Amino acid sequence: MPQMTLSQARVVDPVLSIVAQGYKNSAMVAEALFPRVPVALRAGNIISFGKEDFMLYGTARSPGENTKRVQFGYTNGTYGLVDYSLEGQLPIENMQEAQNGPGIDMSGMTVRKTVGIMDLRLEKQAADIARTAGSYAGSNKITLSGTGQWSDYTGTSNPIGVVETAKEAVRAAIGKRANTVVLGALVMSKLKHHPVVRDYCKYTGRDVATAELLAALFDVQRVIVGDAIYSNDAGTAFTDVWGKDVVVAYTELGSVADMGAPSYGYTYMLNGYPQVEEPYYDRNSKSWIFPVTRAEAPVMASASAGYLVTNAVA
Repeated sequence: MPQMTLSQARVVDPVLSIVAQGYKNSAMVAEALFPRVPVALRAGNIISFGKEDFMLYGTARSPGENTKRVQFGYTNGTYGLVDYSLEGQLPIENMQEAQNGPGIDMSGMTVRKTVGIMDLRLEKQAADIARTAGSYAGSNKITLSGTGQWSDYTGTSNPIGVVETAKEAVRAAIGKRANTVVLGALVMSKLKHHPVVRDYCKYTGRDVATAELLAALFDVQRVIVGDAIYSNDAGTAFTDVWGKDVVVAYTELGSVADMGAPSYGYTYMLNGYPQVEEPYYDRNSKSWIFPVTRAEAPVMASASAGYLVTNAVA
């Protein structure tokens, strides 16, 4: 008898899989820098780009001369998806209480909470990639200190100047201006009180700076604040995922079907995932179990399309 394949062994719940695939945790911002790209294989080449679009070519030809050719390549290293699995547990007591209450969908809630936990893991993984200074060229990073940090309100720090320098560094490297700024939560809390920002607010009718207002101030398409935190194993200490750093980047906000479009990063995700396997009942814990599986990998496609500001605030 032939051995059963993984696809035959795994029975997927289509309804709950749709719940898992459609859930978006608003606290997670990694997708702003690493937009999701569905892929058919668990391993392949990273979508990248070259300098071809910005080079000057001699396209003139004499009669009978061969036409010049230009070859475009979009591979730069490989990716390998990693499988992640987690089971959500729903005690029958909770299900019974919900059924007797206001019609709460406990199955969907259990799946969403499980996916949310897995989203936090992906958020931390992507943030670690983005905040690794060694990945950037010297022209595409800066570490602020002392009066240069945006938490210094004496007038010597210059958030607009730093972001403008970052945008120009990206444009010089890839021919496109950065369109996305990701701020750590602590950076946002200090930046909105900066004198330069408060002065700008006076002309907008706003009392407090918002992410949308900062996007207009920095002249970028969007400013995103990373509010996610994670705890130690004991749950006694919490840390900001995005720390005190700022990432300024160009990312493809629309379709990534144009394989030659320069973009800071991607999150490769296997087609049809996340998947929720068919729930099963565990008699020992008297609970329904909802297994959730994901196959994904965030990658930095081009560090040249990004700029890292480390220790933006004290």
